[in-house]
Amino acid sequence: MDAWKEILAAASLGLFTTSSSFLGATLGLYVPISKRVLACILAFAAGSLISALAIELAYEGAQELHHHGFPARSAWGFIGGGFALGATIYYAATRYLERKGAAVRYQSRFNEYALERKQEETRGLIALLSKCDLLRHLPPEGVEAILPYIRKRHLKAGETLFHAGDPGDALYIVAAGQAEVLADSKPNARSIAQLGEGHAFGEMALISGGTRTATVRALGPVDLLEISKDDFQELIEQDRQLADAVRRLSHERAITNLSSGGLNAATWANVASESLAHVSRTESDKLLHEAGKSAGLAIVLGNILDTIPGCLVIGSKFSGFQSLSLTLMLGMFIGGIPEAAASGAMMTRAGYRANTIFGMWSTVVIVGIIAAAAGKAFIGGSDSLAAIFAEAIAGGAVLALVSHAMIPESIHGGGSLTVLPIVGGFLFALYLALAASLI
Repeated sequence: MDAWKEILAAASLGLFTTSSSFLGATLGLYVPISKRVLACILAFAAGSLISALAIELAYEGAQELHHHGFPARSAWGFIGGGFALGATIYYAATRYLERKGAAVRYQSRFNEYALERKQEETRGLIALLSKCDLLRHLPPEGVEAILPYIRKRHLKAGETLFHAGDPGDALYIVAAGQAEVLADSKPNARSIAQLGEGHAFGEMALISGGTRTATVRALGPVDLLEISKDDFQELIEQDRQLADAVRRLSHERAITNLSSGGLNAATWANVASESLAHVSRTESDKLLHEAGKSAGLAIVLGNILDTIPGCLVIGSKFSGFQSLSLTLMLGMFIGGIPEAAASGAMMTRAGYRANTIFGMWSTVVIVGIIAAAAGKAFIGGSDSLAAIFAEAIAGGAVLALVSHAMIPESIHGGGSLTVLPIVGGFLFALYLALAASLI
């Protein structure tokens, strides 16, 4: 088989390996299949890929290095360095693409993306909340329950928020701008204080609901955060822990010492931000549509990133049909079905049409063909140290894909049941490798 025929044969292997993405996308779009079934298939593929990488790349690569005169420890370091570099490159690239919206391909990755987005978007809001002595005396772990009750309010320059003697019915925090505190509501009232960004006032209204003791007026355009007493009361009726904390604050000694007790603002804000561990379905759907609108290129690049390393190895290891990387090919082919099915369902939720989804997955097939051909042309047929290291880099990227996306996605869909098909896939691939080597 001459060189060009071998390259074309390698390309056909790339075509076969990645063609399962079309099957998976079709299933995800048109055939209702149990998430648990898809999760178990993906877990089986993950197990088989781990076995293939350990034997066909790591172990065989180390054996080739031994033939070059490398002792065992040096061979391990050489192969391990390649795997580590490949995993690092893959992880850095995929995390970048996920932040650009490629996370919508997988439910497990999108959940992490949505939570990170929520934490980023609320970090500034929580920093403002931490300025309020009352809120800072409440459990920071419960801040997530407070966030839906916060409303934004805007005052024009010179507009009065409330007058002295008005009912104390809300807590306010200055988000931007400045306001002044006046001694009373008379036209020529004396200014006794100014309130800037982060200043909280009216907090005792949430506990006692007493009347206002001063008048507050905007010096210029002012943005406020507002929590009404009625909303706060509704909140504590739903949250026993928060109610207990407020009850303790109602004690005269606690109110007197608000400014000196409790966590400091920075610590409270950090704990509160880290405690945001839930994204509601409404928030998730909103983020999904927002990310999906501008994530087309990121999704395509993410699919390409997942495809290139494995197909490079398949091409580079090919030197005739007797030397097929069968375990690696089957792992990628089987894994492509549930991956594309889950991705198709997620992208449909994000607002993509079926023809667009198929178009995106077609890039996987094209890139798979090119990568397998390139692997054969530039890496295959050589036992040089550069070729061995290149294969190790590609193997590290595939291993990172397994641990970063495939296993988390399978556990998300199938739970602890996926342990068994992971082991089954590993043993299946091990059997194929032993059967081929012990003939």
